[in-house]
Amino acid sequence: MKTALVTGGSRGIGFGIAQALAAEGWNLVINGMRPEESVAEPLAALREKGVKVAYAPGDIGSTGGREKILSVAREAAGGALNLLVNNAGVAPKQRLDILDTTEESYDFVVDTNLKGAFFLTQAVANDMVAAKKADASFSGAIVNVSSISATVISVNRGEYCVAKAGLSMVTSLFAARLGEYEIPVYEIRPGVTKTDMTAGVSEKYDKLIADGLCVTRRWGLPDDIGKAVAGLARGDFPYSTGQVIMVDGGLTLPRL
Repeated sequence: MKTALVTGGSRGIGFGIAQALAAEGWNLVINGMRPEESVAEPLAALREKGVKVAYAPGDIGSTGGREKILSVAREAAGGALNLLVNNAGVAPKQRLDILDTTEESYDFVVDTNLKGAFFLTQAVANDMVAAKKADASFSGAIVNVSSISATVISVNRGEYCVAKAGLSMVTSLFAARLGEYEIPVYEIRPGVTKTDMTAGVSEKYDKLIADGLCVTRRWGLPDDIGKAVAGLARGDFPYSTGQVIMVDGGLTLPRL
């Protein structure tokens, strides 16, 4: 059985991804910031699918946090992970116009959404390369969960857009670097997705969606992203790497 690490996997999009992977028999390492007793319910729900589930608390935005997460993940996998899903992300604590964005807010968002994902990917990629060199049959992949904010601007949360645009480049960089080892790297770009992160703007987006913001006139759901990640994890796209998979209900389609 293969093992996947899903950062931010105990709720929202991350939990949707974890559920889809568990349904396909993946053993899981779930990362989150909350103590393990606070996530007992989602962990139990995943274990009910007959897979092994380890919990790795830690802040991916810090060196020490990443080291703790990787220690748990390597032990659970018995070596190199077969799949890394960089999903953990934070929004600005306060939405401010880019003329007023603070350095503190910028660092808070970028450290988690970009820096953390970059260096976690670097560490896992090195493990995967070593495993591939030792055993040509080793299978590994990396999926970055970005956002339409990688290209669709929001001037009241510029730091989030910058981080997601940077994560898109991380996908391209590692896809190019790991190609010789047949380790694909993909990017999923969700659109407006119903999670606790978007709860505060539900009324705004309810109206926009009803008025035609998306071609598919509904909110995206964590399950939508989970299904996309599961397909990539299965190896359904063996001749693709560095590609962006849009899961946005057609929001970013150019229309008149």
